[in-house]
Amino acid sequence: MEFDSEETAYEFYNKYALKDTHAKNKQTGEITSRVFVCCKQGYQSKSKTGLPKVKYRAETRTWCNAGLFIKLNRKKNNWFINHFIESHNHQLVMQEFAHMLPSQRKITASQAMEVDLAEQSEISLKSAYELIGRQVGGRESLGFTKLDQKNYPRIRRQKDLAYREAGYLLKYFSDETLKNPSFFYSMQLNNAEQITNIFWADAKMIIDYGQFGDVVSFDTTYKVNKENRPFAAFVGFNHHRVTVIFGTALMYDETVDSFI
Repeated sequence: MEFDSEETAYEFYNKYALKDTHAKNKQTGEITSRVFVCCKQGYQSKSKTGLPKVKYRAETRTWCNAGLFIKLNRKKNNWFINHFIESHNHQLVMQEFAHMLPSQRKITASQAMEVDLAEQSEISLKSAYELIGRQVGGRESLGFTKLDQKNYPRIRRQKDLAYREAGYLLKYFSDETLKNPSFFYSMQLNNAEQITNIFWADAKMIIDYGQFGDVVSFDTTYKVNKENRPFAAFVGFNHHRVTVIFGTALMYDETVDSFI
């Protein structure tokens, strides 16, 4: 794609300022088009005040025009490439270093456990990074940088704050319901619309209750969580005289209302 002037190019890159942007139908909210551009598109924005920036950053973008523009064909209900610019105006990253690109860098689940363990053991960031790097044959094979490792605990805490315990539990219930529609859960709220009592049962528990639910034991002696809340279990025996669980509940307290 060629531009007649710098002003025309500025208008284009101002419209497609993100590396991945899209347009939506205002009435239905359906995504109708997507734009993917090179990470080196555009240029570094200038200070709006006209004063020099306090922190100078080296320019890494080169006005690269490479991009992929796709649109939704509503009649055929499929996507088609509206425009594609393949050529880049800069040298591409070699294949063996592609995993270190910002879009490809990530900390795996096993690496995250090692980072958490190092943090709990009060091992310095540099030492932990060197140790994890040696385990995979060198830092270049890690798949993330020292800055990614430094930012990981903050990102993890932000997710924890976003979900909290109740949020994680609701997400678990939602995921289980998608896997098996027979999964059942119910929650009781107080006057402030806060969760008090929670009951759930998966498909196997429901089937077991239908077969062996003649005698049910309701036990609230378990208080293993840090909030010391009662964990109640509906328990019975199957035809092999083996204990089976018909349902479980996490209760706010052991009052009559909660039991009802």
